[in-house]
Amino acid sequence: MDQTKNDQNPLGYQSLPRLLRTFAVPSIISMLVGSLYNIVDQIFIGQGVGYLGNAATNVSYPLTTVSLAIALLIGVGSASRFSLSLGAGEDETACHVVGNAVCMMVLAGIGYAVLIQLFLHPMLNAFGATPENFSYAASYSRIIGLGMPFQIVTTGMSNLIRADGSPKYSMACTLIGAVLNTILDPLFIFVFDLGVAGAAWATVIGQFFSFLAALLYLGKFHSVKLCRKHFRLTVQDSLAAASLGLSNSLNQVALTLVQVVMNNSLTYYGAATVYGSDIPLAACGIVMKTNAILLAFVIGLSQGSQPIIGFNYGAKQYSRVRGTYRLAISCSFVITAIGFVLFQFFPRQLISLFGSGDALYYEFAVRFMRIFLFMILVNGVQMISSNFFSAIGKPLKGLLLSMTRQVFFLIPLVLILPLFLGIDGIAFAGPAADTAAFLVSVLLVRREMGRMKKMEV
Repeated sequence: MDQTKNDQNPLGYQSLPRLLRTFAVPSIISMLVGSLYNIVDQIFIGQGVGYLGNAATNVSYPLTTVSLAIALLIGVGSASRFSLSLGAGEDETACHVVGNAVCMMVLAGIGYAVLIQLFLHPMLNAFGATPENFSYAASYSRIIGLGMPFQIVTTGMSNLIRADGSPKYSMACTLIGAVLNTILDPLFIFVFDLGVAGAAWATVIGQFFSFLAALLYLGKFHSVKLCRKHFRLTVQDSLAAASLGLSNSLNQVALTLVQVVMNNSLTYYGAATVYGSDIPLAACGIVMKTNAILLAFVIGLSQGSQPIIGFNYGAKQYSRVRGTYRLAISCSFVITAIGFVLFQFFPRQLISLFGSGDALYYEFAVRFMRIFLFMILVNGVQMISSNFFSAIGKPLKGLLLSMTRQVFFLIPLVLILPLFLGIDGIAFAGPAADTAAFLVSVLLVRREMGRMKKMEV
């Protein structure tokens, strides 16, 4: 089909730096804002409740990562199918992809919220709650559970909205909730004296308004025209979307497993040290969530590249696929280099943002941050590479990469190294896993790029 550039989708001909900037910047802001939900709660809880409150939010954090796993399974998978369908000129298929995705998000969100309310206490015990922080964790988690349907729909829809060419609207959806959360947190915690429950209600209220904004976009799609007939749940469409979103989703599930294993290991080995159980638990939560801010840049960059890679792969413009990947990797190195400097040279200043503690608390937190995040420089390669394979319709390779750092390397190392190094072994497991995952990513991507060049010839 002969078309001029003006008749084509700009994903197929605009300059790659401009496209990546257009899609990645709003995506990065969305991811940062999403991270701020937990970060803001952690800061205000640390100031208003203390480190036991921070330990409690760390215990409940796996509930959020599972929610994100569900949202990414549906959202990223459906967005990848949507981009590939548009690139191949299959508009009707793209419409059914969107309708099926919305049905999946709503049902999954409601189902997950019900499970949290029914099994909250055994979940928190499995996540590493201690007698000292259990009441805080239960109060916070039960309320947070009510907002899970809103979070799943908003996060899932954000991926589809970006794939439709509206990254700024996607960013705005997340921004609405984050701004409300930031305003309501100090009001509920300090003015109404609601403690951790106040932080949880602020989060849920923010998520609800983000959810409303995301739903409004269903009538604003640019690439396709949605009708009522498209909003049907089918097994075939659901499995196809899940297969492409599986790598991103399992990466979050793996994060949950890591969090659970680390929480239990920290409380077990911490009890045998001068730090006790709650100091390592609180410090680890702060380190992980501080790192999540940096990784929000990398994940946003990866998500911003997905529509460009998916469309051009579907259109068989392989040189643009390779160029987008290389550009995203280069940007990620700049981002992680800045993070390395901050984590190695200014750890105490970063930790102090989350409330005060005694000398033992700062001693452990500073040491843990420096060691655990020592190889942060190469983390972006594994994340961008995993999403790259999903974007080109190769979910098994994306799945393999998403599992490398968390499941294949980090969890075994967290279990093995403390047997020889004590609680320090948990910290050293981080850089060891990062290095191994980086090497596997380089190997798989080099092979795929070589194969793509042969296809081009």
